[in-house]
Amino acid sequence: MRIAGAPISWGVCEVPGWGRVLDPATVLAGMASLGLAATELGPPGYLPSDPAALRALLDEHGLALVGGFLAVTLHDRSTVDEAAEVAHRLAAAGGEVLVLAAATGLDGYDERPELTGAQWRELVDNAARVRDRAARHGLRAVLHPHVGTHVERADEVERFLADSDLPLCLDTGHLLIGGADPVELAHRFPDRIGHVHLKDVRADLAAAVRAGRTGYAEAVRQRMYVPLGDGDVDVRGLVELLRDNGYSGWLVLEQDTALTEGDAVDEPVRDTARSLAHLTRFTGQERR
Repeated sequence: MRIAGAPISWGVCEVPGWGRVLDPATVLAGMASLGLAATELGPPGYLPSDPAALRALLDEHGLALVGGFLAVTLHDRSTVDEAAEVAHRLAAAGGEVLVLAAATGLDGYDERPELTGAQWRELVDNAARVRDRAARHGLRAVLHPHVGTHVERADEVERFLADSDLPLCLDTGHLLIGGADPVELAHRFPDRIGHVHLKDVRADLAAAVRAGRTGYAEAVRQRMYVPLGDGDVDVRGLVELLRDNGYSGWLVLEQDTALTEGDAVDEPVRDTARSLAHLTRFTGQERR
C-alpha cells in the first residue's frame, strides 16, 4: 500500500468560500517535506490543467499524481463528457484513478434534494459511462460516498453496490458520517474497494451532521476531522483488514480542513505528520 496526500488537508476545497486557500507551492512543499510519494489533484483549477505543466510542477517537489476527486451531477448525462475530459487530463499527467462523487448540483454539501427513481437509474448508468470513457485512457473510476451527495448514507452505499459494478473509494470519514462502518463495509465487500481516503473523525460531530443538527461546513470548522488516531475511526483495524485482503492501492491521507487567515501555515503539516506517525506505528511502512 502506497501513502499519498491531498490538498484538502491544507484547506484547499472546491466549495466556494470554504476558507483560506494556500498556494500550490506551499502545499506541495509541505507534502514533500513529510516524505509523501504522491498527491491527488485538488479542486478544478487549483493545479495546472495542462498535463505537461502539471507533471513539471509535481516533479519539482518529487511527487507523483494519484488522480483526482471530481464531484459531478451524475444523474445528468451532460456531465459525462466533462468527467471524461478530466479523466483524459489525469491520465496524460500520470494519474491512476478518477474519484467520482454524485453531486447534487448545489454549492457545498449542506443541502441535498432527493432523487427520483429515474434519476437514480440515470446516476448509475452515467457512472458506468464515465468508467468506460476513463478506461479508454487507462484510468480507473471509483465512486466516492460523500456527505451532501446522492450516495451518502449507509443504505445508499448498499444500493449503489447492488446496482452498479463500479468500485468504491472507501473514505473512512465520509462513510462514518453517513452512518456506515468502514471496517464492516471493507470486510463485506473486499473486492469492491478500489481506492482509499484515510481519515479520522470525531463521532460526536459526525452524529450531529448526520442528524441535521450541525451543517457539514460548520462541523469541519469545529474540527470534526482530526489526525489519525485522535478520532473514532478504527484506522488500525481497517488498514490491517485491507492488507489481509490484498489491497495494494493508495492510502490517501485526508484531514478535511477549513483554514482562516489566523491559522498557522504549518498546521496542516503538523497534523499530517501526526497521521503518518500513527500509521507507521502499526504498519512499519516507509513513506517513499
